Amino acid sequence: MTTALGPTSAAEPTTAADEPATPTIWGLSPRQIHDRLWAALGIQVVRRHERSEIVAGAELFLLCDEGTLILFRPAQVLDTLYWLAPELMILRIKDTRPRGYREEAVTEGDVLVRFERVYRDSGLRSPRVALTPDRGIARLWQNAPEGRAPWRWLRSQIAPERRIARSASAHMYDESDPAQVMECVHEVMRKWERPDATIRRAVRPRPEVWADRSSVIDPETRIVGPVWVGAGRAIESGSPIVGPAVLWDAPGARAEPDTVAWLDIEPASLRDPELAPVRTSRVPGKRAFDIAFALLALAVTLPLYPIVALAIWLDDGRPIFFAHRRQTRGGREFPCLKFRSMKKQADVGKEDLAEENQADGPQFFIAEDPRITRVGRIIRKLQIDELPQFVNVLLGHMSVVGPRPSPHAENQYCPAWREARLSVRPGVTGLWQVSRTREAGLDFQEWIRFDLEYVAGATWWMDLRIIWRTVAHIINGLR
Repeated sequence: MTTALGPTSAAEPTTAADEPATPTIWGLSPRQIHDRLWAALGIQVVRRHERSEIVAGAELFLLCDEGTLILFRPAQVLDTLYWLAPELMILRIKDTRPRGYREEAVTEGDVLVRFERVYRDSGLRSPRVALTPDRGIARLWQNAPEGRAPWRWLRSQIAPERRIARSASAHMYDESDPAQVMECVHEVMRKWERPDATIRRAVRPRPEVWADRSSVIDPETRIVGPVWVGAGRAIESGSPIVGPAVLWDAPGARAEPDTVAWLDIEPASLRDPELAPVRTSRVPGKRAFDIAFALLALAVTLPLYPIVALAIWLDDGRPIFFAHRRQTRGGREFPCLKFRSMKKQADVGKEDLAEENQADGPQFFIAEDPRITRVGRIIRKLQIDELPQFVNVLLGHMSVVGPRPSPHAENQYCPAWREARLSVRPGVTGLWQVSRTREAGLDFQEWIRFDLEYVAGATWWMDLRIIWRTVAHIINGLR
C-alpha cells in the first residue's frame, strides 16, 4: 500500500478528474476550473472526443488531448497569431517546471516499512496543443478519429499555407495523476486574480480569499492566501489557514455549476506584465466638455448639412448618411455616423481591390480609391464627412478626442492594444490622425503607438493640442 505525503488542501482528488468521486469547488471539478481560467481570457478549451458545445462567443480555441491540463502565458504566441493570422497554430510545448518529487510512505497493514521519493513524470511524451480562431477546426479536432498520431492527422486536414508551428514554454499536467491535478489547481490559484470573471458563485470576503456564497467564514480566523472555500463550508475561529489551499465543497452541499456567459467576459490576465492592461489616464470633466463642444460644433456646421446632403443626392442619390458598426468603451457596438462618401454597396467590391491596399495591418487604404464619389473626395479632404459623428458624441458613443473608432474585426489584431483603446471612448479626432506619417509598412505600428500613447498619457493639454492640429489640418486643406 502506498500513501502520498506532502502539501495538501482540505481534500485532494483521489480519482481521475472526470469521475463522480472527484471533489469540486463551487460545483466545478479541477478540469472545469482549469477551463474556466482559459475562458476568462476568451479562450475555450476543446479536447479530442470530449462532447461539448463549440461556443460562438470565444475569441480563440485551445485544442489539446484528453486528460491534459496546461498553463502558459498567451502573450508569447498571440502576437504571432494575430500578425500572421493562420487558421491553426500548433504549439510544441517545453515544460519549464523543475523536476519535482513527493515523498510516499510505504506500509504493510498498519506498519510503516519505508519512505520512497517519487519523481514527477507527466506521462505526456509528445506534448502538443494548438490555437485556432476557427470554430470549424475546433469541431474537427473534437471529432478526430481514433489513432496514435492525432496531431499528424489534424495537420493533414489543414493546408500548409493555413497553419504554422511554434514552440512555447508551459506547465503541462496529466489529469490521471491526482498529485499533478492538485499542483495545477494551486498554480491556477496563484495566477488567477479574479475567478468571478467566469464563476458567478465565487465572492471575495477578504483579500486573496475566494469563497462560495453559501460558505461561512469567522472574521477572527487568520487566513494567508490564496485560499478558496467551497459550498457549505464553515470556517470557525481557530488555527490559521495558509495557502495555497482549497477547501472543497462540503459533502452533500455541492453547488450546481453555473454556465459561462461568454459574451459578458471581461478579458483577464495571468499576472503577466506583458498582458497587464495599459494604465488609462482620466481627464476630469471630459464628458461635460464633449457635450459642450459637440453642441457648439453642430450649431456652427448645421448650415452645411442641407448643402452637403443635396450634393451627395445629385452625385449618387440616396442614402445621404452612412452608419458603420464600430466599438466603443467596453467593446459595445454603435452605429458610427458619417456623410456617405463612397458609392452604394462599396463593400461588395472591396475584395477585388485587396491587392491594391496601401496600408498594413487591418486597415484598408487606397489613395485613389475608385469607390469614392466625386463629392466624397471633397468632403473627405475637408473632413466634412465626419461632422455627423458629433451626434455620436452627444449620445455617449464617442468623445471629441480619442482613438479612432474601429470595428470588431480590426480590434482583434493586437490584444493589448485592443484592451487599451476600448478602455476609453473613441474620438472624432485623435493623436494618430494628426501624427501619422503614412510611411509604407509603418502605418499600423504608428496606429498602435499613438493610441497607446494617448490612452496612457491623456491630459487636457494633449486634447486641446490635438483639436488645434486638427483645425490647422482642415484649414490647410482649404488652400
